[in-house]
Formats: sequence, C-alpha cells, structure tokens
Amino acid sequence: MASEQTNKNWPIIAIVGPTAVGKTAVALELAATIGGEIVSADSMAVYSHMDIGTAKPTADEQSRARFHLIDVADPAKPFSVGEFQQLAQRAIDDILKRNPPAIVVGGSGLYVRAAIDGLDMSMPADNQEFRARMVQEARLYGNEQVHARLAAIDPVSAGRVHPNNLKRVIRALEIYEETGKRASELFEADAKREPRYPNTRFFGLTMDRKQLYERIEERVDAMMETGLVQEVSRLLEMDIDPNSIAMQGLGYKEIVGYLRGDIGLDEVVELLKKNTRRFAKRQYTWFRAESRCQWIDVGGRTAAEVSLIIKESLLK
Repeated sequence: MASEQTNKNWPIIAIVGPTAVGKTAVALELAATIGGEIVSADSMAVYSHMDIGTAKPTADEQSRARFHLIDVADPAKPFSVGEFQQLAQRAIDDILKRNPPAIVVGGSGLYVRAAIDGLDMSMPADNQEFRARMVQEARLYGNEQVHARLAAIDPVSAGRVHPNNLKRVIRALEIYEETGKRASELFEADAKREPRYPNTRFFGLTMDRKQLYERIEERVDAMMETGLVQEVSRLLEMDIDPNSIAMQGLGYKEIVGYLRGDIGLDEVVELLKKNTRRFAKRQYTWFRAESRCQWIDVGGRTAAEVSLIIKESLLK
C-alpha cells in the first residue's frame, strides 16, 4: 500500500488506451502499490457469459483486486450507457468512502466519460423497435447502408464513428429519431458541463503501433485457442439473439458469421484481427482528443514499472 501518503489522499485515477496495450495489468500493479479498487469501463465486460471475446480479467486477476462493473448485464437484454453510468458512479462513490482510490480502467471512451464526467441523461431513452429495425437493415444490406443514413443527417457523428461500430451508429440515429436533433450537437453541448469528478487524473498507455498490432494478433490467436468459437456457440444455444447489441461486439459478430457458414475459420481469424486493429485506431483517436491525459509509452516496460511512473506522477 501507499507509503508516502495514505490512500485517502489519492485522486480518482483513469487508465485508458487501446485494446491489448496492458491496461488491466498496470491497474492491478497500481492497486497493489497504493490500494484502491478497479472500476471497469468497458462496454462488453459488463455482460455475463461473455468472457473470452471481451478479454475480461481472469479469475486470477480478479482475485488480486476488487473489480466493479463486470458481469452486471444479461446479454439477452438491452443495457444502456445510462445504466452503466449509474452503476459506475455508485461504485466510485462507494470506493471513495471505503477504500480509495477508484481506478477507472477501460478502452471504451464513451464509458470512461460516462463514469467520470457523466453524460446528460436527458438524452432520449432506448427505442428498441427502432434499434431492431436498424439492426435488421444492417444484416440485410450491410453496416455501410445504416452508416449512410447517419451521414445524411449528421455528418459530424458519421465522421467520428466507423460503419462497423453499429451500436454507436444506431444510437446516433436513434437520438435524431427521438429528438430531431443531431447527436453531435447534443454531445458537444454536454461536453461543456462540469465533470462529475473534476480531480480525476488521466493516464493513457501507448506503444509502437507495430508492436501493438502484434499483441492484438497474439490476443486473437489466444482467444481462438481458449474457445471463442465455443463461447459464441453457447450464447446462441442460450437463445441470445445474434442481432442483439451484445452480439454486435468485436469478436462475436465475426464468429456468428463463421457459425452460420458465411465465412471460413481462417478467414474469420484474419477478419477479427483486422477489425481489432481498426478498433485500436479509433480508440487512439478518441483518447488523443482527451486533453487531460498524460501519455506513457509502455513499450519495453513491465506493468510494475508503468505503475511506478503513475504513482510518481501522482505524488508530484
């Protein structure tokens, strides 16, 4: 635990960055050094029964520190960022009272922002009928057609969201459908509000792009070896709708295509690697725009060494 000061004096800490960069390992080392608990800000780790494809912390990792916001949602049911925000802020407030600091860890920029800054929950509620219609349209005609809908009414949002990020594309369309206002305009206005936790310290983890892509490919290979196909098959056997929002997550939609016979196994592995590399690029784009972020090059450094850099920065 902390030696220079009690952990009650640590601010909220956010550890962000692209997939496979090593955020969880660093957070665990930091918690072992200064105390506290980890709040997962990941849009997929919230779902139960979805462990391999989400790269969820292992049982061993979860035994080393207390994690929050993992396995809190049923993949058969809708789960919104608004619901996540309520649970995350409740967890953060609880940690700050009992065992600070709260260490928010994630690569889902919107979920990190929801936890720390808070989103305007006057945004329209989910319209499941509209979402189902858009998901069906994407399945029949491709994600690009749904994305083109968004580009026609909100080119700013369309420019920020890749067509394959169907969940965010549909949400932006849904906001316009329900309010008649562009999502980009509403989010811009929302960004001007004071953050819920203004003393949060942001640390972004980065590494050489080639090295990151190698780690991504190794992770995908490991997921396949540890049973990603079987995990997706079990979800389908549980009658989880393959068109549900949860099943649109990276890794799941690709494997569904393989199980349907639409694509071969070697092809699906290469597709998953390509889609994950693209996802990492979008994560970088999101977090590079975060002016509060102190970036740390983790290439050639152990998780313990990175956690020490964060601790030393906090002490300054």
